[in-house]
Amino acid sequence: MIRNFLKIAFRNLLKNKGFSFINIIGLSVGMASAILILLWIQNEVEYDQFHEKKDRIYEAWNKDTFSGKLQCWNTTPKVFARIVEKEFPEVEQVTRVNWPSSFLFTVGEKKLKENGNIVDSNFLNVFTFPLLKGDPNVVLKDMYSIVLTEKLAKTFFGNEEPMGKVIRINDKDNFTVTGILKELPNNTRFKFDYLIPWAYARKLGQDDDNWGNNSTRNYVLLKPNATLASIAPKLKTIKRDHTKDEPTNEMFLYPISRWRLHSSFTNGVEDDGGLIGFVKMFAVIAAFILLIACINFMNLSTARSEKRAKEVGIRKVVGANKSSLISQFLGESILISFIAALFALLIVQISLPAFGDLTGKVLFINYSSIYFWLLFLGFIIFTGVIAGSYPAFYLSAFKPVKVLKGTFLKSDKVVTPRKVLVVLQFTFAIILIICTTIVKEQILHARNRDSGYNMNNLVFHYLTGDLEKNYPLVKNELISSGVATSVAKTSAPITQGWSDSWGFQWEGKQPDDKTDFDRFSSDEDLGVTVGLKFVRGRDFNLKQYLTDSTGMILNESAAKAMGFKDPIGQIVKDGDRPFHVVGVIKDFILLSPYQPTRPMVIEGAKGWFNVMHIKLNSKNTTADNLKKAEAIFKKYNPQYPFEYNFVDEDYANKFKAEQRTGILASLFAGLTIFISCLGLFGLAAYMAESRIKEIGVRKVLGASVTSVVTLLSKDFVALVALSFVFASPVAWMFMDSWLQKYPYHITIEWWVFAFAATVSILIALFTVSYHAIKAATANPVKSLRTE
Repeated sequence: MIRNFLKIAFRNLLKNKGFSFINIIGLSVGMASAILILLWIQNEVEYDQFHEKKDRIYEAWNKDTFSGKLQCWNTTPKVFARIVEKEFPEVEQVTRVNWPSSFLFTVGEKKLKENGNIVDSNFLNVFTFPLLKGDPNVVLKDMYSIVLTEKLAKTFFGNEEPMGKVIRINDKDNFTVTGILKELPNNTRFKFDYLIPWAYARKLGQDDDNWGNNSTRNYVLLKPNATLASIAPKLKTIKRDHTKDEPTNEMFLYPISRWRLHSSFTNGVEDDGGLIGFVKMFAVIAAFILLIACINFMNLSTARSEKRAKEVGIRKVVGANKSSLISQFLGESILISFIAALFALLIVQISLPAFGDLTGKVLFINYSSIYFWLLFLGFIIFTGVIAGSYPAFYLSAFKPVKVLKGTFLKSDKVVTPRKVLVVLQFTFAIILIICTTIVKEQILHARNRDSGYNMNNLVFHYLTGDLEKNYPLVKNELISSGVATSVAKTSAPITQGWSDSWGFQWEGKQPDDKTDFDRFSSDEDLGVTVGLKFVRGRDFNLKQYLTDSTGMILNESAAKAMGFKDPIGQIVKDGDRPFHVVGVIKDFILLSPYQPTRPMVIEGAKGWFNVMHIKLNSKNTTADNLKKAEAIFKKYNPQYPFEYNFVDEDYANKFKAEQRTGILASLFAGLTIFISCLGLFGLAAYMAESRIKEIGVRKVLGASVTSVVTLLSKDFVALVALSFVFASPVAWMFMDSWLQKYPYHITIEWWVFAFAATVSILIALFTVSYHAIKAATANPVKSLRTE
């Protein structure tokens, strides 16, 4: 029986090669697209879910009210860890992870700068990052111990045994390799090449007991029998219990299962603004692409029903029941699904590297896993059943008497399942066209927003090694040599915010005012170096005004928040240190170009410094400037590499997430249109074939080629136009909701919908025109010849 089914199925495939090819290609592209998206979703959902103690790991978060809004953030005090371990019996361990550090490593003649983390010695007991060598209980116990990833160990020592080897850091301290880590999976929030114990941070003066200094991340491991509910009430007031400076603060624990996809809060309540929204969106896209591919199969199978109607009629006459016919047709669709799945796997394997680059991930298929093959088999059967269900029931329902008389087809219905399916296909394709256009317009809108400073020929370099000590010499030589027109020292890059505070004091401040200010610092010449626009006062000038070391520059938002009518000369205290306002600048974009600018203060030379900004001389080529700058940096900082960063490139990174979304949406919109057009192409071919005698008669009676092409095309154009009517409100609602996440966003214009309608109709016309023109230009004599 099964052998007979397979023989018939293969015969039908070979007999109708064109339609079989369209079915298989459409299904394979749809299945490949769905598999790629599912691999991406799997990677996102499994972020940090490989840790053995994941059910007990939590991150400490803060919650407090600023400017009338309840806000949540995940940087917490360093002192939190040891206090919680001491005062909370439900807690097994707390481990701290400092911000990524970049040290200069010296191994023999090799000098490299690598990124890693300073962590508590119990870090590898809390998190499951497997050690290839070393004991997780002791590898970070000594202050001068270091754990390397396998890749970094190979970079330093090649094929030599790395354990016990000595690495010199920053030309000051010698560290001994005590452990080698297996390479980190790509779906973890932790990105490090080495680990150094927290004791070294203490030596560097980077540890403190200040409850108001939220500058690190604390990860809490609860005991096996402890519950979050038992610790939450006590943890809520821990800051209030240890300091009087945080009367409204609350702390809470956030589970590891929600770090990646959620971690977005509105007025203190978790919302859908995290990655979970993108995961849901692309899950829907995957489902619809697969559905569209299945719809192609349904349409082409039912369109060709006349070809198999007599087969069904004869089978029924000789005793075949409906269930056996359904099994036959479902079996054929599963067979086609299986063939398409093989091609889909090939497409996926070829596409994975490029798709991984596009998404910024390392995606792969574990072919050795039995679970993969079981899921893949289920995926094939599911696709085959969905694709073949309607044709199976449709074909098996034919009445033998009507079939054998040739009267079973009724083509005069206004609404048919086939038309509904075509409309559904193009509705989703048009939704994606509209959404992709709006995403790109939003990115362009943010890109065109005035940044508030001049990025041209502007680079920054971190103050590594002896640069801070030799900064005056480096600055003077960069300017005197003609490499730079100005240089300024700052606390952070002009594109990044590394510090903020709500503890500033000024005359007239209300006791309950908790406005949060971005905090920056600069020595002098920041305005001319980065092109800030002063609306009042002036820039720092230490040569002319010695007191500018305690000067302060406010942006317009800060001056407004402080309520100053005349800000110049006003005193603003940061802790115990008073600063006097010397200037007010126009707001500039420090953080997100999609968000309103925040109040910002720039403190003078009494602040702290990590970066130098260099305005390159535009009279020279960039390559020449950088070559000369490298020689100067090597002269005054010989142990460290010259690692510059262009400000415009760093600023462009702010658009990466939205750009990636736009590119992915464009890619899958294109694939959706391609699959839909395959279906239209097949339907147009069948329609032209089924109406060939009608076309011949029309041409004999004088019909023009244009009228015949219009006759064959107008039905498809009408269906696409109807799809646009359904797609437009859905796309508008979805994108309007998406845009509301961005305070600085576009309004959806009418031309977006006009563009989508025009594109979709032109695509449909182009798809069906081949068969329409071919049929219209055919010799009517051949068309009317008797079979």
